[in-house]
Amino acid sequence: MKVYRITTAKYAKELIASGAPNRWNEENQYVVYAAESRALAVLEMVAHRSAKMRKDDFKILTIHLPEAKKFMEEIPEHGLPPNWRTVKAYDQLQRLGSQWYRTKSKLALRIPSVLVDGEYNYMVNTVHPDFTEHVRLESSEDFRWDPRLL
Repeated sequence: MKVYRITTAKYAKELIASGAPNRWNEENQYVVYAAESRALAVLEMVAHRSAKMRKDDFKILTIHLPEAKKFMEEIPEHGLPPNWRTVKAYDQLQRLGSQWYRTKSKLALRIPSVLVDGEYNYMVNTVHPDFTEHVRLESSEDFRWDPRLL
């Protein structure tokens, strides 16, 4: 399975995670966020980083994840609180994602996109024992922003 991530060129040579807290993880949890399509990766970046984007400093990464169920856990939308799309739900979502991270039950977590119904993002646990063997950076290509998005 291929998933996609947009990042600055500085961080496009390897799959690394900052440990910064986000919607689905707490601080010092080293996860890589990726999207199931290039288009969703673009939307996620615009929604979260539009003020910091520069036209020619970004790469789009293609990441290989194993598709086998033994590597993938999913949080279905019906299992989320009614307000899961709001900032108010961050604490609840961080607890869900953090539990997955700490238990290392699966290498990746499939989570519903807040931005597009029916699409998914993926969290990859970079400290999971299967990370080094089963996750690989397939490509890193220049990404050109359409000026209408900036």
